[in-house]
Amino acid sequence: MMRAASTRGLTCLALLAATVACGREPAVARPSPAPSPSPRITEETGRFQDELTLPDGRRVAMQYKRGRGLFEQHYDPGTGTWSHPRLIYGTKTDPCQSIKLQAKSGTATAIANFGRYCADGEPPTESIAAVAVGDLAAWDHHLTRKFDGWARATVTDDGRRVTFVRNATHVRARLVWTSAGGFSDALFTYAE
Repeated sequence: MMRAASTRGLTCLALLAATVACGREPAVARPSPAPSPSPRITEETGRFQDELTLPDGRRVAMQYKRGRGLFEQHYDPGTGTWSHPRLIYGTKTDPCQSIKLQAKSGTATAIANFGRYCADGEPPTESIAAVAVGDLAAWDHHLTRKFDGWARATVTDDGRRVTFVRNATHVRARLVWTSAGGFSDALFTYAE
């Protein structure tokens, strides 16, 4: 009795396998839009990078490349491709620990710092403030030397003015960018 049940089970399993193998073709899955990967982190770029998604689906990424400087790429959702890496600021100095990207009203801003042993906690010696508008194809940047770096950037509601600031106990620093005039000189106010 047990042998008959075992034989019937094997027969059913064989019929099931034949039906599946000879059955109809499986439905073709609809291709889903593949998420575009971020620019890759390589040994050359190191671990410091930032990426920002704009409200219209565009993306911008910045990364440090060792011994070369700060590079930018942007993503076009219409074509589904990233631009080629572009040099924003060239330096052989070590990158600091982070890049700060933000966007408001079609204006993107970046803060990046460089300095010897900066990634290990030493203060930066080169601080970059950068701004791009529109298609992000051109970035305007300003270098401030021997400075602890910009803490934040504030973009006006119309995106035509950006103010970079750093407030410390002994000094307050301000740098203004406008769409009409570009960057002003950095203004430092020292506490008495």
